[in-house]
Amino acid sequence: MAKPQQVKKNYTLVAAGLGFAQLALFSTAARSQEKPATQLQEVVVTASRSPKKQSEIGKVVRVINSEQLSRSQGRTLPEVLNNVAGLNIGGNNNTPGDIKSVYLRGASAGNTLILIDGIPVNDASNISGEFDISAIVIDQIERIEILKGGNSTLYGSDAVAGVINIITKRGGGKLKGNVLGTVGSYDTYKGALGLNGSVGNTSIGLNVSNSNSKGFSTAIAPNGDKDGLDQKSLSLNLRQQVNSNVALKGNLQLNNNQAGLDNGPFSDKANYVYDKTALLAGLGAEANIGNSTLNLTFSQNNIKNIYDNAGSITNNRGEISNVDAVLTAPLASFLDLTSGGNFKYSATDQRSPFGSLNRGNHISSVFTSLFFKTEGGFRAEIGGRYNNHSAYGDNVTYTVNPSYVFAEKYKVFVNVSSAYKVPSIYQLYSQYGNLNLKPETSRTYEAGFDFDVLDNLNLNFSYFQRDVEDAIDFGAVSPTRFGYINQNQQNDHGFEAELSVKPSKILSANFYYAYVTGKIATPTTAFNNLFRRPKNSAGANIGLQLGNKANINLNYKLTGKRIDRYFDSNFNQVDAELKSYNLVDTYLQYKPASKLALFADIKNIFNEDYIEFSGYNTRGRNFNAGFKLDLN
Repeated sequence: MAKPQQVKKNYTLVAAGLGFAQLALFSTAARSQEKPATQLQEVVVTASRSPKKQSEIGKVVRVINSEQLSRSQGRTLPEVLNNVAGLNIGGNNNTPGDIKSVYLRGASAGNTLILIDGIPVNDASNISGEFDISAIVIDQIERIEILKGGNSTLYGSDAVAGVINIITKRGGGKLKGNVLGTVGSYDTYKGALGLNGSVGNTSIGLNVSNSNSKGFSTAIAPNGDKDGLDQKSLSLNLRQQVNSNVALKGNLQLNNNQAGLDNGPFSDKANYVYDKTALLAGLGAEANIGNSTLNLTFSQNNIKNIYDNAGSITNNRGEISNVDAVLTAPLASFLDLTSGGNFKYSATDQRSPFGSLNRGNHISSVFTSLFFKTEGGFRAEIGGRYNNHSAYGDNVTYTVNPSYVFAEKYKVFVNVSSAYKVPSIYQLYSQYGNLNLKPETSRTYEAGFDFDVLDNLNLNFSYFQRDVEDAIDFGAVSPTRFGYINQNQQNDHGFEAELSVKPSKILSANFYYAYVTGKIATPTTAFNNLFRRPKNSAGANIGLQLGNKANINLNYKLTGKRIDRYFDSNFNQVDAELKSYNLVDTYLQYKPASKLALFADIKNIFNEDYIEFSGYNTRGRNFNAGFKLDLN
């Protein structure tokens, strides 16, 4: 559909305005609301599995902190993550019940490891093992750390493109309650209750929420019926300080999604629904032994998916048991040790009209990483991990990650790391399975810099190249059978650049650009296969603080051209070029009282007409408004 001339004019004005704003912000030398006063002094835990300043690590870590999340009330986790450089959430603007795919640096879904409070979460019941992040409600989240690059040495399988660690709220100080309510487009409603704080030596973070939306038709089809979503969530995070050296930890994430589906691209389907329940439960202990810290964690991750296709039932269950032990210890003033072991058991039970599948496997691993730090500014991580898989035997990954900090403000780094991903149980044993599949193994090269040019200006750049051997794909297993196969090699590369500025207490901004391209090699040919992933993406976030009571945020994102591949109703393969599109959102918040916040979130202001996936609808202009009230 052609856009009205006035809308085109508005886009031109917005683009010009952003350009002038960028020039002005350059001249005043500032930095982003998403980052602290100095980027390199920010403490993160995901990069090394222990608290370290960004100046001490040679990896790319981006943080979405509590302040930014507080200005995202009523939004979803995919919507927040979709505004991070190099991170695109597939299906972010489709119907709310659609599964959202995480594409980090162009890697396929399932190659980014999702953590909740440091605990890996996967879905053993689906094809790739990827975890649906839409199951995590943003009201439960305190902070998000996004670690880019291959990180299998510290985190094992699936950390090929990076790691996203979602850290839930854990109370501190006086016990406080809060209530949140929202209403929005597509008959969307949400209510949430939270309780955070401490009682004696026990800290509590509790959140329960219920949301529903009538949505719209998933598929682009004549007279398509609405595909809605009902979501119920509970999050509980507990910590008991037994004494000055020992703490016990426990967390629980329980989520149920019920949503409508359609029959595929351009094909509506009435009475097709799914019911998904996800449970993550973890118990752990943290002990300080002198200057060392030992963390022990046991977690159980169970997911049940029931698909009802007009009475035809598919029941898929997955379970993952995970035991993890990590020791961090300073060996000398210049040397830290991180070492540990892990055992993971995965199983699935799948029953459908097409057959059944009941299988499991397990993997054991040990790892060690050494962190060097000199007074002159040199830093380095050298680590390795040994894995033993019940189906594939031995595997070794490594990390070599030197960096140097000049004047405590200018960091340059190089990172060479390997990673791996084992085939899912479905890819091995289903009707499309292939017992001859090999694990994907990869090597990632990174280089870049992170400069705190001034106290209020940060500029960073990173280049990466990722080479994957035995990439898993879908193709001809034999002349008469299709299924999962290993291709020769997947080669991706790209870069990301960010500028964060804060010219004054009231104005802040972040600008980014990301580029990624890749191809897969077969014995006879090579072709670009980053389907649905843009080669070019860019964005800006501008925040304006109006006194102590109000703030306005403007978000802009450009998603470049993409190629999509799908099968039509006659099972013919179709490759379609998807046009680039621009989305502009604005978020407004006003606090009439210290305990009450009112907010409104208007998305796709200019009602952009665009397609994310061929054959599927996207949201037009839509809004979400509500309140958050502190009860104390």
